Amino acid sequence: MLGLGRIFKAALGCLIVSTSASAADLNLVVEPSYSEVRAREIYQPLAEYLSKATGNTITLITHRNYHIYWSDMRKRQDWDIVFDDPHFTDYRIQRFGYTPLVKTADPIAYSLLSNSSEAETIKSFVARPVSSMPAPSLGYALLLELFPNPIQQPMMVTTAQSWRDTVEIMSSGEADAAMVPKWLQNEYSNLTPVTTSRDFPGAAISVSPKVEASVRQALTTALLKMHEDQKLYEVLAELGITQFIEANAAEYKGSEAMLRDFYGY
Repeated sequence: MLGLGRIFKAALGCLIVSTSASAADLNLVVEPSYSEVRAREIYQPLAEYLSKATGNTITLITHRNYHIYWSDMRKRQDWDIVFDDPHFTDYRIQRFGYTPLVKTADPIAYSLLSNSSEAETIKSFVARPVSSMPAPSLGYALLLELFPNPIQQPMMVTTAQSWRDTVEIMSSGEADAAMVPKWLQNEYSNLTPVTTSRDFPGAAISVSPKVEASVRQALTTALLKMHEDQKLYEVLAELGITQFIEANAAEYKGSEAMLRDFYGY
């Protein structure tokens, strides 16, 4: 017969195995619409909230810029949870079988803003500096869509590290217009919208097919009630989000076409 000590150790070992099996180490990857320092300030509370709510250890992963993000997305399939715009979400759905769990409640659109008091048209900005986040952000892709002729385009100023930066660059005189998300446009009532894009479904949080069904459900439940947590109000406000709602793959189908003009598509 086993001694009591050996029985206790065996039982403890089973408990440890059972606990380990019920939790997982996952990563949360976010679109580089902020500098890495700022992204950690904004998204780390989200990673901690999801870790606590689901019982999994969720580690935040940020990228320095869109070029690196797009390069990594095409060759890496070890991203567990990803929060980004619809064209990237659809790309991973179609290429790697990701599943969107939730999306931001409001649709996404982008506006070209001008600080000129004179009425201007899109053609007014040919050969003039226009500020945007770099390619292949959705705003940049939509800006290119406004100027399909490569010899009749604005001079793209892509030094911004956030969408708010695009407006600051314009205000400093380095650009004559700025491409910004529509939710941010509402904060600049003194600026004139030259044009506004069509709507896209909200930015989604999607998961890899490797993430277990029970974890997916736990994440979905936590995200759907995230707006009820006052500690996360500033995170939602910074991103222009009121709350998350359920999402499905069908509503994103076709959005990846916005990437077709970028290298590696």
